[in-house]
Amino acid sequence: MKKSKIEWTEETWNPTTGCNKVSAGCKNCYAEIMANRLKAMGAPGYENSFEFTIMPERLNQPLRKKKPTKYFVNSMSDLFHEEMPIEFLDKIIDIINLTPQHIYQILTKREDAMFQYFSNRCIPENIWLGTSVENKKNGVPRIDKLKNINASIKFLSVEPLLEDLGKIDLTGIDWVIVGGESGTKARPMKKEWALNVKRQCEEQNVAFFFKQWGTWGSDGIRRSKKSNGRMLEGQEWNEYPESLAG
Repeated sequence: MKKSKIEWTEETWNPTTGCNKVSAGCKNCYAEIMANRLKAMGAPGYENSFEFTIMPERLNQPLRKKKPTKYFVNSMSDLFHEEMPIEFLDKIIDIINLTPQHIYQILTKREDAMFQYFSNRCIPENIWLGTSVENKKNGVPRIDKLKNINASIKFLSVEPLLEDLGKIDLTGIDWVIVGGESGTKARPMKKEWALNVKRQCEEQNVAFFFKQWGTWGSDGIRRSKKSNGRMLEGQEWNEYPESLAG
Protein backbone atom coordinates (compact mmCIF):
# COMPACT_ATOMS: atom_id res chain seq x y z
CA MET A 1 0.00 0.00 0.00
CA LYS A 2 1.44 3.37 -0.98
CA LYS A 3 0.69 6.99 -1.69
CA SER A 4 -1.29 7.26 -4.88
CA LYS A 5 -0.65 9.35 -7.96
CA ILE A 6 -4.38 9.16 -8.70
CA GLU A 7 -5.56 12.72 -8.23
CA TRP A 8 -8.83 12.02 -6.40
CA THR A 9 -7.56 9.66 -3.70
CA GLU A 10 -4.73 9.50 -1.16
CA GLU A 11 -3.62 5.88 -1.06
CA THR A 12 -4.47 2.61 -2.79
CA TRP A 13 -5.28 -0.72 -1.16
CA ASN A 14 -5.24 -3.80 -3.36
CA PRO A 15 -6.39 -6.91 -1.46
CA THR A 16 -6.80 -8.48 -4.90
CA THR A 17 -4.98 -7.91 -8.17
CA GLY A 18 -5.88 -8.68 -11.75
CA CYS A 19 -9.01 -8.38 -13.83
CA ASN A 20 -10.38 -8.90 -17.35
CA LYS A 21 -12.01 -6.64 -19.90
CA VAL A 22 -15.80 -6.18 -19.74
CA SER A 23 -16.54 -3.01 -21.74
CA ALA A 24 -15.16 -0.29 -24.01
CA GLY A 25 -13.43 1.57 -21.19
CA CYS A 26 -11.22 -1.46 -20.53
CA LYS A 27 -9.62 -1.52 -23.98
CA ASN A 28 -6.36 0.18 -22.96
CA CYS A 29 -6.44 -0.73 -19.25
CA TYR A 30 -3.68 1.07 -17.35
CA ALA A 31 -3.77 -1.55 -14.57
CA GLU A 32 -3.05 -4.38 -17.01
CA ILE A 33 -0.09 -2.53 -18.47
CA MET A 34 1.24 -1.78 -14.99
CA ALA A 35 0.73 -5.36 -13.78
CA ASN A 36 2.74 -6.73 -16.71
CA ARG A 37 5.49 -4.24 -15.96
CA LEU A 38 5.50 -5.14 -12.25
CA LYS A 39 5.69 -8.84 -13.06
CA ALA A 40 8.73 -8.20 -15.28
CA MET A 41 10.32 -6.31 -12.37
CA GLY A 42 9.65 -9.20 -9.99
CA ALA A 43 7.34 -7.15 -7.76
CA PRO A 44 5.55 -9.17 -5.05
CA GLY A 45 1.90 -9.83 -5.80
CA TYR A 46 2.21 -9.75 -9.58
CA GLU A 47 3.59 -13.21 -10.22
CA ASN A 48 0.34 -13.94 -12.08
CA SER A 49 0.55 -10.72 -14.05
CA PHE A 50 -3.05 -9.56 -14.59
CA GLU A 51 -4.86 -12.77 -13.71
CA PHE A 52 -7.29 -12.29 -10.83
CA THR A 53 -5.50 -13.13 -7.58
CA ILE A 54 -6.50 -12.71 -3.95
CA MET A 55 -3.84 -11.27 -1.62
CA PRO A 56 -4.67 -12.30 1.97
CA GLU A 57 -1.38 -10.85 3.22
CA ARG A 58 -2.63 -7.36 2.33
CA LEU A 59 -5.91 -7.57 4.20
CA ASN A 60 -4.71 -5.92 7.42
CA GLN A 61 -2.83 -3.04 5.82
CA PRO A 62 -5.40 -0.32 6.69
CA LEU A 63 -5.36 -1.43 10.35
CA ARG A 64 -1.80 -0.17 10.64
CA LYS A 65 -2.70 3.42 9.84
CA LYS A 66 -4.43 5.62 12.41
CA LYS A 67 -4.46 8.83 10.35
CA PRO A 68 -7.78 9.24 8.46
CA THR A 69 -7.06 8.38 4.83
CA LYS A 70 -9.00 8.10 1.58
CA TYR A 71 -8.27 4.68 0.11
CA PHE A 72 -9.05 3.69 -3.47
CA VAL A 73 -9.82 -0.01 -3.07
CA ASN A 74 -8.49 -2.26 -5.83
CA SER A 75 -6.96 0.23 -8.20
CA MET A 76 -5.38 -2.85 -9.80
CA SER A 77 -8.48 -5.04 -9.85
CA ASP A 78 -12.26 -5.05 -9.36
CA LEU A 79 -13.72 -5.85 -5.95
CA PHE A 80 -16.74 -7.48 -7.60
CA HIS A 81 -14.85 -9.63 -10.08
CA GLU A 82 -16.52 -12.92 -11.02
CA GLU A 83 -13.74 -14.92 -9.34
CA MET A 84 -13.87 -13.03 -6.04
CA PRO A 85 -14.69 -15.50 -3.22
CA ILE A 86 -17.58 -14.10 -1.18
CA GLU A 87 -15.79 -15.13 2.00
CA PHE A 88 -12.78 -13.02 1.07
CA LEU A 89 -14.97 -10.07 0.08
CA ASP A 90 -16.64 -10.34 3.48
CA LYS A 91 -13.20 -10.11 5.13
CA ILE A 92 -12.45 -6.93 3.17
CA ILE A 93 -15.70 -5.39 4.39
CA ASP A 94 -14.82 -6.47 7.95
CA ILE A 95 -11.56 -4.50 7.72
CA ILE A 96 -13.49 -1.48 6.48
CA ASN A 97 -15.83 -1.76 9.46
CA LEU A 98 -12.84 -1.95 11.83
CA THR A 99 -11.35 1.29 10.47
CA PRO A 100 -14.10 3.94 10.56
CA GLN A 101 -11.50 6.71 10.46
CA HIS A 102 -10.78 5.90 6.79
CA ILE A 103 -12.84 6.44 3.65
CA TYR A 104 -12.89 3.60 1.14
CA GLN A 105 -13.59 4.53 -2.48
CA ILE A 106 -14.80 1.43 -4.32
CA LEU A 107 -15.16 1.63 -8.09
CA THR A 108 -16.51 -1.13 -10.33
CA LYS A 109 -17.68 -1.92 -13.84
CA ARG A 110 -19.57 -4.90 -12.42
CA GLU A 111 -22.54 -3.02 -11.05
CA ASP A 112 -24.84 -6.05 -11.03
CA ALA A 113 -22.48 -8.00 -8.78
CA MET A 114 -22.09 -4.99 -6.50
CA PHE A 115 -25.86 -4.58 -6.28
CA GLN A 116 -26.38 -8.27 -5.54
CA TYR A 117 -23.68 -8.34 -2.85
CA PHE A 118 -25.09 -5.37 -0.94
CA SER A 119 -28.74 -6.33 -1.42
CA ASN A 120 -28.73 -8.22 1.89
CA ARG A 121 -25.83 -6.53 3.70
CA CYS A 122 -25.38 -3.24 5.50
CA ILE A 123 -22.99 -0.87 3.75
CA PRO A 124 -20.49 0.74 6.12
CA GLU A 125 -20.86 4.52 6.33
CA ASN A 126 -17.20 5.00 5.35
CA ILE A 127 -17.66 3.35 1.95
CA TRP A 128 -18.10 5.45 -1.19
CA LEU A 129 -19.49 3.32 -4.01
CA GLY A 130 -18.82 4.21 -7.63
CA THR A 131 -19.21 2.90 -11.13
CA SER A 132 -17.48 3.67 -14.43
CA VAL A 133 -19.32 5.57 -17.15
CA GLU A 134 -17.25 5.71 -20.31
CA ASN A 135 -20.00 5.90 -22.94
CA LYS A 136 -23.74 5.61 -23.52
CA LYS A 137 -23.86 1.91 -24.33
CA ASN A 138 -21.80 0.42 -21.52
CA GLY A 139 -21.53 3.17 -18.94
CA VAL A 140 -24.78 5.12 -18.66
CA PRO A 141 -26.92 2.04 -17.78
CA ARG A 142 -24.69 1.44 -14.75
CA ILE A 143 -25.88 4.70 -13.18
CA ASP A 144 -29.40 3.46 -12.45
CA LYS A 145 -28.07 0.32 -10.77
CA LEU A 146 -25.80 2.42 -8.54
CA LYS A 147 -28.69 4.70 -7.60
CA ASN A 148 -30.53 1.72 -6.14
CA ILE A 149 -27.75 0.93 -3.66
CA ASN A 150 -28.00 2.63 -0.28
CA ALA A 151 -24.43 3.92 0.12
CA SER A 152 -23.57 7.11 2.02
CA ILE A 153 -21.75 8.50 -1.05
CA LYS A 154 -22.29 7.40 -4.64
CA PHE A 155 -19.97 8.51 -7.43
CA LEU A 156 -19.26 8.14 -11.13
CA SER A 157 -15.86 7.78 -12.77
CA VAL A 158 -16.43 9.19 -16.23
CA GLU A 159 -13.02 8.09 -17.44
CA PRO A 160 -11.98 7.52 -20.08
CA LEU A 161 -14.77 9.67 -21.49
CA LEU A 162 -15.18 8.24 -24.99
CA GLU A 163 -18.13 10.20 -26.34
CA ASP A 164 -20.71 12.83 -25.47
CA LEU A 165 -23.04 11.30 -22.86
CA GLY A 166 -25.96 13.55 -23.74
CA LYS A 167 -28.44 14.22 -20.94
CA ILE A 168 -27.82 12.25 -17.75
CA ASP A 169 -29.94 12.08 -14.62
CA LEU A 170 -27.66 12.49 -11.60
CA THR A 171 -30.37 12.15 -8.98
CA GLY A 172 -28.84 10.38 -5.99
CA ILE A 173 -25.28 10.80 -7.27
CA ASP A 174 -22.93 12.82 -5.03
CA TRP A 175 -19.72 13.08 -7.04
CA VAL A 176 -18.58 12.86 -10.67
CA ILE A 177 -14.98 12.45 -11.81
CA VAL A 178 -14.16 13.15 -15.47
CA GLY A 179 -10.96 12.37 -17.32
CA GLY A 180 -9.40 11.51 -20.65
CA GLU A 181 -7.35 8.44 -21.49
CA SER A 182 -3.58 8.13 -21.14
CA GLY A 183 -1.03 5.94 -22.88
CA THR A 184 0.30 5.33 -26.36
CA LYS A 185 -3.04 4.02 -27.64
CA ALA A 186 -5.22 6.63 -25.89
CA ARG A 187 -8.47 7.69 -27.49
CA PRO A 188 -9.14 11.47 -27.58
CA MET A 189 -11.65 13.22 -25.33
CA LYS A 190 -13.31 16.34 -26.73
CA LYS A 191 -13.64 19.44 -24.58
CA GLU A 192 -17.37 19.75 -25.20
CA TRP A 193 -17.96 16.23 -23.83
CA ALA A 194 -16.33 17.13 -20.53
CA LEU A 195 -18.10 20.51 -20.35
CA ASN A 196 -21.45 18.82 -20.91
CA VAL A 197 -20.92 16.65 -17.83
CA LYS A 198 -19.64 19.60 -15.79
CA ARG A 199 -22.67 21.72 -16.70
CA GLN A 200 -25.07 18.99 -15.64
CA CYS A 201 -23.22 18.54 -12.35
CA GLU A 202 -23.61 22.25 -11.65
CA GLU A 203 -27.31 22.18 -12.55
CA GLN A 204 -27.96 19.15 -10.35
CA ASN A 205 -25.71 20.21 -7.44
CA VAL A 206 -23.24 17.35 -7.81
CA ALA A 207 -19.55 17.72 -6.92
CA PHE A 208 -17.36 17.77 -10.04
CA PHE A 209 -13.72 16.66 -10.21
CA PHE A 210 -11.72 17.01 -13.42
CA LYS A 211 -8.93 14.44 -13.19
CA GLN A 212 -6.93 14.95 -16.37
CA TRP A 213 -6.85 15.46 -20.11
CA GLY A 214 -4.57 12.48 -20.55
CA THR A 215 -2.64 12.00 -23.79
CA TRP A 216 -4.79 14.35 -25.88
CA GLY A 217 -5.09 18.02 -24.90
CA SER A 218 -8.16 20.24 -24.98
CA ASP A 219 -6.96 21.46 -28.38
CA GLY A 220 -6.85 17.92 -29.80
CA ILE A 221 -3.05 17.79 -29.86
CA ARG A 222 -1.19 14.75 -28.57
CA ARG A 223 1.30 15.47 -25.76
CA SER A 224 2.50 13.96 -22.52
CA LYS A 225 -0.14 13.65 -19.81
CA LYS A 226 1.78 16.11 -17.65
CA SER A 227 1.97 18.71 -20.42
CA ASN A 228 -1.78 18.57 -21.05
CA GLY A 229 -2.48 19.08 -17.36
CA ARG A 230 -5.83 19.29 -15.56
CA MET A 231 -7.17 22.70 -16.52
CA LEU A 232 -10.76 22.93 -17.75
CA GLU A 233 -12.14 26.36 -18.58
CA GLY A 234 -9.01 27.95 -17.17
CA GLN A 235 -8.96 26.28 -13.77
CA GLU A 236 -8.65 23.00 -11.92
CA TRP A 237 -11.84 21.43 -10.60
CA ASN A 238 -11.23 19.53 -7.37
CA GLU A 239 -14.65 19.29 -5.77
CA TYR A 240 -15.43 16.44 -3.36
CA PRO A 241 -18.86 15.43 -2.03
CA GLU A 242 -18.11 17.21 1.27
CA SER A 243 -17.56 20.51 -0.54
CA LEU A 244 -21.23 20.70 -1.56
CA ALA A 245 -22.67 19.23 1.64
CA GLY A 246 -25.35 21.22 3.47
